[in-house]
Amino acid sequence: MKLFSSVNDVKDVPALVAEALQLKKDPFAFQHLGKNKTLSLVFLNPSLRTRMSTQKAGANLGMNVIVLNIDKEGWALELRDGVIMNGTTVEHIREAAGVMGEYSDIIGVRSFPGLKDRDEDYSETIFNKFVEFCKVPVVSLESATRHPLQSLADLVTIEELKTVSRPKVVLTWAPHIKPLPQAVPNSFAEWMCKADVDFTIAHPAGYGLCADFTNSAIITHNQDEAIKDADFIYVKNWSAYEPYGAITGGNEDWMLNNDKLKIAPKAKIMHCLPVRRDLELSSEILDGPQSVVIHEAGNRVWAAQAVLKQMLEVL
Repeated sequence: MKLFSSVNDVKDVPALVAEALQLKKDPFAFQHLGKNKTLSLVFLNPSLRTRMSTQKAGANLGMNVIVLNIDKEGWALELRDGVIMNGTTVEHIREAAGVMGEYSDIIGVRSFPGLKDRDEDYSETIFNKFVEFCKVPVVSLESATRHPLQSLADLVTIEELKTVSRPKVVLTWAPHIKPLPQAVPNSFAEWMCKADVDFTIAHPAGYGLCADFTNSAIITHNQDEAIKDADFIYVKNWSAYEPYGAITGGNEDWMLNNDKLKIAPKAKIMHCLPVRRDLELSSEILDGPQSVVIHEAGNRVWAAQAVLKQMLEVL
């Protein structure tokens, strides 16, 4: 594997999930693969789980890990070609990414969307320019439209904790105070559509995701209907795809609480984190026995390690 940007870069999804679970049992078995290899993690946006889990995954594989918060520690990057750089940008991404490739064997890149121009965000300009110019394998640490390491960890969690062969998995929209990207729900939907699960998406009218990511999912505006007898409920807010980045009020009753879970008594509740307590998801659920959000976050290490291992094997 030389690129990990979506589920479409994975030849065998069940095998990658199985490999992550095996690495969880024996984290240090492949340290020889990463010896004298450098992993550079480039962040243009804040991170907690992605940074720590991927850094730990690289260390488990014996890699040297460099973390660069380029939004704070690097030069302002110019992304456009054919412009005279007489403004606020200091370094062109062609040189920046090229130099990073000289110092790295694998690069991870994290960049969020602006939520202003859908075409610009969905073109994945920043991530794709890193891929083009760095000339080494690249892993997405979250992009404008996807968060594949999170989604792989989610699928690992479902596979690990499921009690039936084909579980019912529900992605449900949750309230928030500001517009959030569609990357996590896009990615989760894309991975679930390729997994052996019964998958439903529930959201208020006006919050439909891009159909490219939801092709085989059942989609409903009735949250109760969706979560009834669910095995896993994934809670996440996102802004509208059309009109792009929009949010509307009046959907506060979509927050999941214990009363709503009476129709899904065995459901395990998932969230990518960070989560705004008692806005997106009730504290009684987060602190209760049905929440697996910490377990899910722990699996971020093994998801990242499985991807990095496959990348190291082709270097």
